[in-house]
This record gives sequence, C-alpha cells and structure tokens, in this order.
Amino acid sequence: MKWDLKSDRPIYIQLVEQIKMRIISGAYKPGDKLPSVRDFAQEAEVNPNTMQKALTELEQKGLVYTQRTSGRFITEDEEMIKRIKNELAVEQTTDFLKRMKELGFDKEEILTLMRDVIKELK
Repeated sequence: MKWDLKSDRPIYIQLVEQIKMRIISGAYKPGDKLPSVRDFAQEAEVNPNTMQKALTELEQKGLVYTQRTSGRFITEDEEMIKRIKNELAVEQTTDFLKRMKELGFDKEEILTLMRDVIKELK
C-alpha cells in the first residue's frame, strides 16, 4: 500500500490514519512486528521524528505496543480492531449520508442509488 500524504494537514495525523487503515483492513495483522521507526520513516518518505510521533499516538490508542528489546507490534486485541473498524465505517457512512442530503437526496433515493451501485460492483 502506497503512502498518500498531502500538505493540507499535519503529516503525523495522516500517518496515524493510514497506519490505522492498514491495521483495520488487515494489511497489518494482529501481532505483526512493525518496521523500525527509521525504516518506516524511510518507506513513507518522512522524518523519523514525525513517524515516531505517529507511532506514539497509535500506542496511546492501544493499536500498537512496544516490547522493549524487540520493537513495535500491532495489538493482538482483535475486538478492538473490529470496534475501530466499525466506528470508522459509521463515521464514513454518516459523512456520506450528510453529503447526499445536501445534494437533495431523500432516504429512499439514497437506498435506490446504493442498491444500483452495489449491483454494478458485482
């Protein structure tokens, strides 16, 4: 998965979001060892201090933990990962529905549109 960083928001916040997305999507599995801060920063093409800040925030949220001599790992708490995934899905869905309402769609029109789009995806 490519790093997609923009200049419109703090980089460390974008790193947190993208690492979190990689965790909840399964790209990083529970218990996986993460690269070193230096390697991770090099991969994302950011300053190691910025990556350190992002990883510290993920640790505070419980998604990442440090084993003193072994490095950083993804949490093994699959329920936490599932809960965060659902929270993000609700947030994204709510934002989508608000935008559709702003466009003038009512609930039935949104449902019809979604059914049509889902049929096209198959």
